Amino acid sequence: MNSKISDKDKKDWENFLSSEEKLTDKEITFSKKKINKIKSIDLHGYSLEEAHREINLFIKKSFEDRLNKLIVVTGKGLHSDNEKNPYVSKDLSILRYSVPQYIKDNNELMTMIYNIEEANIEDGGSGAFYIYLKKKL
Repeated sequence: MNSKISDKDKKDWENFLSSEEKLTDKEITFSKKKINKIKSIDLHGYSLEEAHREINLFIKKSFEDRLNKLIVVTGKGLHSDNEKNPYVSKDLSILRYSVPQYIKDNNELMTMIYNIEEANIEDGGSGAFYIYLKKKL
């Protein structure tokens, strides 16, 4: 190993010592892992109006409680009676489609929401979705 330190390395070291730049403490960084506060709601069997009312209350309460991830289970609409009624939309009467659309159309709720995405298979897959809430200031 070469015991001589080059002039460039000496100069770099002196510049670093004289600067205000601080190194990050890796132990502090790793100890501040994000802790997900998760809550879920199951809307199986709800009518459209009931589901919209419940999801509205659920999101607002969860935001107040400083939760950051919600799991909304709507089901896939496989047992929905809308197939028998020709005057009802085949898609929008199914909670799977109507609840996320209701949330996206509600400006008050969207101010609390960071993102909405389909759930992983273990949380319900296409019959559920996640809502990620913003931090309450």
